[in-house]
Amino acid sequence: MSRMNIGVPAIRLVVADDHQVVRTGFAGLLGTQTDFTVIGVACDGAEAVAICRQLRPDVVLMDVRMPVMDGIEATKQLCGGAAGGPRVLILTTFDLDEYVYDALCAGASGFLLKDVTAERLFDAVRVISAGEALLAPTVTRRLIGEFARQRPHSGAGSAALAALTPRETQVLRLVAEGLSNSEIAARLVVTEETVKTHVSRVLSKLGLRDRTQAVVTAYESGLVVPRSSGPG
Repeated sequence: MSRMNIGVPAIRLVVADDHQVVRTGFAGLLGTQTDFTVIGVACDGAEAVAICRQLRPDVVLMDVRMPVMDGIEATKQLCGGAAGGPRVLILTTFDLDEYVYDALCAGASGFLLKDVTAERLFDAVRVISAGEALLAPTVTRRLIGEFARQRPHSGAGSAALAALTPRETQVLRLVAEGLSNSEIAARLVVTEETVKTHVSRVLSKLGLRDRTQAVVTAYESGLVVPRSSGPG
């Protein structure tokens, strides 16, 4: 069901995928929602970057593997500069794809499989647009943990973690374990608003864009140690 947001500007979207059927399909599907406006489509990363710099969308649905410039480099160019760039939602065929991990490290806010249901896609766009990271279901955290396990951590970000208070470090660890703000609040016996404040300070001190980058940092710094792969 389409969501009506009276008086709220529509979420401006760009879809980047090298397969015409895919990008046309996603664009058409997103266009059925009254709170979405698809303002452009791109067939490769270079075109996506150019369109985004011209039209300034709120969210980009970005394929990972594209010619000319792949989705990883495009994400770096869109997310690595000054604040105010679009949020990037990665689209992929495989849920355990090293390219997706690299894209998340580059600044993407989350990812979805291309066989996602329509409602899940709509919800994901709204979550990303609102400034949250798409960490549910835990597949994103599992992917980050798997590739962090395969690549022994280099200590990247460890020095920056020293700037955090013990409580902020604890909150970062719980975020990396996949807990929501309400779950962290219950665990620490504090208010959800207090947790939001801690998360905001963690992101600010570490110079991170959102919770997804916080999870990547927690794993790559060694603050959180990935569990061994296993069933489920």
